[in-house]
Parts: sequence; C-alpha cells; structure tokens
Amino acid sequence: MSNQRAYTNIDEYIAQFPAEVQVVLQKIRTIIREEVPIASEKISYAIPAFALNGYNLVYFAGWKRHVSLYPIPKGSAEFAQTVEQYADGKGTLKFDLAQPLPEAFIREVVFWHVENNKLRVAVKQAKSRKNSNNTSYE
Repeated sequence: MSNQRAYTNIDEYIAQFPAEVQVVLQKIRTIIREEVPIASEKISYAIPAFALNGYNLVYFAGWKRHVSLYPIPKGSAEFAQTVEQYADGKGTLKFDLAQPLPEAFIREVVFWHVENNKLRVAVKQAKSRKNSNNTSYE
C-alpha cells in the first residue's frame, strides 16, 4: 500500500494505512525507538527510516498484507538462520500481517544494525585519522 506521496514525517506515513496496519507500524516504530532512543526519525526513499551517527540505520514500510524492514543487517550465524524465515528478496525482511509480529527478532535486527553502524563509524574515523596523519607539511 505504500505509495510515492511525499510524506514529511513518520506520523503522516503511518496515517495512510488502515487501523490494523497502523498498530503494527507503530509497534515497529516503538521497538526501534526503545532499542535506539538516540536515533533520529526521518522519511527516506518515501518510507520511514531511523538514522544514527549520520547514517540511515533501518527502514520500515507497510503494505496491504505485510510490513517490511530494510535492509537485512549482517549478524551472527544464528541470526542469519532466523533471517531465512523472513527474508524476501535481496535486503528485505517481510512480516505477514496475519501472523504475530516477531518482536524479539525485530529487536535483534535493530541490534545488528546498531553494531554495523558502530563498525561503519569506526572505519570512517580510522580513515580520517590515517588521512590526517599522511598530511605533509613540507
């Protein structure tokens, strides 16, 4: 059901859906907010997203029969096995609205996004230090 209307915030995005889908989208939003309270909310690629340390962390979207989280983060081997249950195409986790929302798994998805974000920030900082150390003053 997600369309390409230009939403200015997540509340507007969620409001377009039927009440039963709104409840699920709000639950996903709440889980992300609980797991990463310092992340900022935004609309990116016409869907809700959370950003951390200057990088988009996780996206979510509503559809007629399911909700999705994007992208699939890198994680442990055990996490990868669980991902297989929900993976739908490259980079998408799909949760059927007719099934209970796997809240614990969504929390784990957010955890791995945060861990990957920390690594990304550390790599950027290391490159920045390396570049500043290579500056010649001759």
